[in-house]
Amino acid sequence: MNPKEQTRKAEQEAKVEAMESVVEAGEKAIESLAEIQEQAVKPLDDFLKRAEMAYAAYVDAQQEVLRAYKGNEQQMEAAYKEAEQQANKASEEAIEQALRAREQAEQHAEEAYKKARGQAKQAHEERVRQALETRKETIQQAWELRRQALEQSWKIFAKEKK
Repeated sequence: MNPKEQTRKAEQEAKVEAMESVVEAGEKAIESLAEIQEQAVKPLDDFLKRAEMAYAAYVDAQQEVLRAYKGNEQQMEAAYKEAEQQANKASEEAIEQALRAREQAEQHAEEAYKKARGQAKQAHEERVRQALETRKETIQQAWELRRQALEQSWKIFAKEKK
């Protein structure tokens, strides 16, 4: 049993006990009034009417207190539900924001990867072009050196024959 129900039950039991006490007091007062009524009927009637009115006012007040407790309980329940809805909404918004942030980060990472891959490809192509150019120049230089060496050899060979 939850604390609210225990409190409500204890309040109801206390009210019942108070009502029983009031009823007993009222009954005792009525008995006393009956004895005194023989002596003075009119003052007792007034007293009895006032006691009945006081008891009716007590019962009305008790019912009003009960309504106030129930109203307070309903207000607390509504406040709890509102807080719960706000917490759910905030949680959902935070989850959506985290998802958007993740998607954006993945998109940036993908773009960075594509850019890096393109740069790597360009760097590779440039190095291959430079390597081929260097190879071509080296072959041309080697060919030129070979040609010069052959010319020199032929010149030396031609001088020896003479």
